[in-house]
Amino acid sequence: METVAGTVTHDPPSAAGGRQGGPLIVTEDTELLDDLLRLCAAAGATPEVHHGVPERRGSWEAAPLVLVGDDAARRVRGAARRRGVVLVGRDQDDSGVWRRAVEIGAEHVLMLPDGEQWLVDRIADVAEGVGRPALTVGVIGGRGGAGASTLACALAVTSAREGLRTLLVDADPLGGGLDVLLGGETAEGLRWPAFASSRGRVGGGALEESLPELHSLRVLSWDRGDRIAVPPQAVRAVLAAARRRGGTVVVDLPRRIDDGVAEVLTQLDVGVLVVPAELRAVAAAGRVASAVGMVLRDLRVAVRGPYPPGLDDREVARLLGLPLVGEVPVEPGLLRPDEGTAPPGAAVRGPLARFCKGFWERALVEAGTA
Repeated sequence: METVAGTVTHDPPSAAGGRQGGPLIVTEDTELLDDLLRLCAAAGATPEVHHGVPERRGSWEAAPLVLVGDDAARRVRGAARRRGVVLVGRDQDDSGVWRRAVEIGAEHVLMLPDGEQWLVDRIADVAEGVGRPALTVGVIGGRGGAGASTLACALAVTSAREGLRTLLVDADPLGGGLDVLLGGETAEGLRWPAFASSRGRVGGGALEESLPELHSLRVLSWDRGDRIAVPPQAVRAVLAAARRRGGTVVVDLPRRIDDGVAEVLTQLDVGVLVVPAELRAVAAAGRVASAVGMVLRDLRVAVRGPYPPGLDDREVARLLGLPLVGEVPVEPGLLRPDEGTAPPGAAVRGPLARFCKGFWERALVEAGTA
């Protein structure tokens, strides 16, 4: 940090790795500046600080976020109008703050300390270079052994192979662990228990870097220790962080709906219900669909054969009243990786990989990201 001609300048971080750098702060109020610097530090951002509109050409226009202290509103009136300007003050009873916000073209008026959490989140968003959130897909079995975990892994492996940033989340603490299915149970990285105490905001980049990397994707699974309950607020914070990084997030869901799973469902874009073509499985899947549908709007069905007489994938979808994704193909010789074969979806020309590629092509177009 250096002081030059009355201007305090904090060197902003490089934008490499998708990061845009920190906000621009304009204020002469030392107490307000201390608070804003503290909030920037909490968000993992390094700001640039000035007492007025920066003399350096482009600083005002290029900053991803501009925080103007109420004391400095008069000094920035003549600055070029731009998006992402926040007027920050302390006096909750000052009605004139709204007039000053209009004069400088501010999008938001924020009062401290009440607005601290909102501001930390906003600063962290711009520091991480947040754009379109990840397309988030949940996979759930219509009955036990339906093959939901296999499909979830295959979707994630296929997404990563297509060059998308991909995170696979195991939301079933009683399952065998998706890292095992991917052959990475000994891979270094954090598992769910490490995030049990998470509150508020989790950094998306820090989350991604902390997880095991397997087959070009990141995996959040469970360890082999005693089961630890992860509170709903921690689930919410972790999944929100995963989504902010963009790309795709695939979640393997348990069939029971508790508070933590409900938090996951609220952040899904699409749910895929995997149903074997059996009447009992269809009946069980109907109960699962009813519970999931109370939270998730877009639930679709993927059907696994073989089919008994009089039943096919379209009939299963009709009985459940859900849109049909298609028939999940059987891939001969698909075994656990530690038994000598690649994980689900790794065979590029295999039927399961082709199914998953087609799913992503359609889903990304529907989401407007392709």
